[in-house]
Amino acid sequence: MRTVRPEHRQRFAELREVRAAAVKHALEARELSKRRAEMIDDLVELGYSQADVARELGVSRQSIQKMLAAR
Repeated sequence: MRTVRPEHRQRFAELREVRAAAVKHALEARELSKRRAEMIDDLVELGYSQADVARELGVSRQSIQKMLAAR
């Protein structure tokens, strides 16, 4: 195993920070995705069609189907 040179320690520290931020972002994105699907479900239960929801979001109906199926 190679020892990190003192002049490169800062770069490794930055790399760890970036990785931590990426992991945090991925977890937040996963939670938001679940929340979005729940909200779409709620709107469909209220009588809105997937096409209605898609139109409001500016996406295709197939995108809405995929969002719901991904859960």
